[in-house]
Amino acid sequence: MSVQNEDTKRRDFLKGALTGLGLGTFATMGIFSYSPMREFFLPQMVRKMKDFGACKSIKITNISETSWFDNATLMGDIKGAGGLLVNQYLFNWPPFGDGTGLAKGSYEKGIAKIKHLLPNKLEEAWKIAEENSVNPQNAGGFAALIEIERLDGVKKKYLLDTGWSYAWMDESFKREGIDKMLANGEIEALIISHEHWDHFWGLPVTMKYAPNIKIIVPEGFYPEGFQYIKDSGHKGELMVHKTGINDIEPGLCAIVFDVPIINRVFGEQSIFANVQGKGLVSISGCCHQGIIQFISMAKKELKYDNDQMYGIYGGLHISPFDDWDPKYDDLVIGLAKWDFKAIGCNHCTGLLTARKFVAAGYPVVQGTAQHRSKSKVYLGNGDTMVFG
Repeated sequence: MSVQNEDTKRRDFLKGALTGLGLGTFATMGIFSYSPMREFFLPQMVRKMKDFGACKSIKITNISETSWFDNATLMGDIKGAGGLLVNQYLFNWPPFGDGTGLAKGSYEKGIAKIKHLLPNKLEEAWKIAEENSVNPQNAGGFAALIEIERLDGVKKKYLLDTGWSYAWMDESFKREGIDKMLANGEIEALIISHEHWDHFWGLPVTMKYAPNIKIIVPEGFYPEGFQYIKDSGHKGELMVHKTGINDIEPGLCAIVFDVPIINRVFGEQSIFANVQGKGLVSISGCCHQGIIQFISMAKKELKYDNDQMYGIYGGLHISPFDDWDPKYDDLVIGLAKWDFKAIGCNHCTGLLTARKFVAAGYPVVQGTAQHRSKSKVYLGNGDTMVFG
């Protein structure tokens, strides 16, 4: 064998080895991306760890997670009106329908038809709204009851959001006894997560039973939203939570996220509870800020027991219309790093996402699929979940 041939073999060997090493490295990048090793190359998070106290337990009752009943109808309206950037008050959806058709409405023209009936004559107001609105039968709404047990055993209740359809929300409130809790002054405050139609437009239903209740909205509400609070008959305190951490009571706080949201809405607040001996419970209305920011902001800003992300609840806004993009898989896989002990998802989380959570082995609490909720794969209307 010649010297030249020996050199050629040596070069080929080295070339092959380097190529194999490169391909191997490339092939393992996906695994690396989801491994703890990646943290080594990322900047260290500076944690402020605000101490906001602790509570004994948190119980959440899902009053309604069905914000609308048919995805195709909702998306058809949004597409027909011009897309996701169209002002929500222009759609001519109930209760602000004025009879002029899709994308030709306004808050002023819509509320003028029903304002004199709010908040006590809701059936009459909704009938007018149905006659003048686009696809009124598709309106549902999101609302949840949060019950906190303090360390001394005293229990307090908060209403998170107030839904959309007057008819649907009044029926849902009565089903869960919320109407009587409001009328008896048992609920401390109505916390609005954000201004969207399905979380906020059912406000007169809450006002019907408790016009003096304290209302807490996030910074970013538009003038129509503030006017609707007045026009709905509210007579109590109105508090605006500023961007960042806002204390509610020991062991319970809200974080307002400075985030633009579809259909001209701005700002969303989520609720956090530190359950003694367990850890942090994160509660979301819709999570338009994104699940990564939702969780990482809490980790950065808040101090909680055992430094453990204990539970998460609510709409997580991953596949709200049950479509699927491969990038959503990253969110599903990435959830594992937080090591949640209990997951109670619904609403805009999407059924596809919930099924992928279950397939991934996450501790998803399943529901009963009652009261028009579509599946047992996640917590539906009337289902409850206790943390602590």
